[in-house]
Amino acid sequence: MAANLTVDVLDPAGKKAGTVELPASIFDVQTNVPLIHQVVVAQQAAGRSGTHKAKNRSEVRGGGKKPWKQKGTGRARQGSLRAPQFTGGGIVHGPVPRDYGQRTPKKMKAAALRGALSDRARHGRVHVVSALLEGDVPSTKAVRTTLSHVSDRRHLLVVVRREDDLGALSSRNLPATHVLYADQLNTYDVMLADDVVFTSGALEDFVSVAALSVPTSSFAAAKTATAAPAGAQQVADTAESVTEEEAPATAVATVEPGAYEGSVVPLADGSAPEGYTIKGNGGSMKYHTEDSPWFGRTKAEVWFATEEAAKAAGFVNAVKESPEADKAAEEESK
Repeated sequence: MAANLTVDVLDPAGKKAGTVELPASIFDVQTNVPLIHQVVVAQQAAGRSGTHKAKNRSEVRGGGKKPWKQKGTGRARQGSLRAPQFTGGGIVHGPVPRDYGQRTPKKMKAAALRGALSDRARHGRVHVVSALLEGDVPSTKAVRTTLSHVSDRRHLLVVVRREDDLGALSSRNLPATHVLYADQLNTYDVMLADDVVFTSGALEDFVSVAALSVPTSSFAAAKTATAAPAGAQQVADTAESVTEEEAPATAVATVEPGAYEGSVVPLADGSAPEGYTIKGNGGSMKYHTEDSPWFGRTKAEVWFATEEAAKAAGFVNAVKESPEADKAAEEESK
């Protein structure tokens, strides 16, 4: 995994007050441009009111009287002066109120934000300040001076803590500067800004929340490692009960357990492991012995060592307990 990025922390006077690490899982990931575009378009669409409306011919006032008689005037026949071809008439297929909102999953929005921040961080456009100003009196001039030490670019995005009312009040009146709380940070505003400036507290708050949405690549591997194969213990118990003539110990040790209790999967060539002679079919939940009329035509999904093991797994004898087998036996006797 990539190493964390390290940036300097500047005080309001522009002097270095320390360093801070930007987690690579948030500030150094691959930038997915199509994903960012989709999220930004969805955010802009959500801001549309959708209250546009045009009246059709049934909604326009007037037009109830036929303007002239049907025949004898030499003019085209008309039924209403509010038809679309007349001035003041209704609009055909005009806009109607609608909701432009798009469904954007939280994971998509989080991934797009990580990609946008990573793009800014890789180009040295993510900065951290210990505070926007000193003292307890709001001062836009003081914040302007602080930001001038951080970046000389025009459009800045300043991120402060939710409790930092002093910094928010002092920054919100600066031209070309947008102020957000840490929990309001979004992809659109990051892409709109040339530089992103965090206060130390805002960065800490943002990272603590954003880290919860970072996908963990080891989850699937851990889940696979902890999940025991179904029926593995039952296969081992069944193998121990089989005699050496039915299933040699060397063969039992190499078989793979099946999906059912006491079953094993066929070998790579489709044949049965040594000592397993009962064919099982998971779709019908029936098993076939070697004397079954369908034994040669049935493809085994699993194999059992004994009929007792097959019955214990919930399978039934396809010959002795199946109406189809009785019918087949009658046809063979004829």
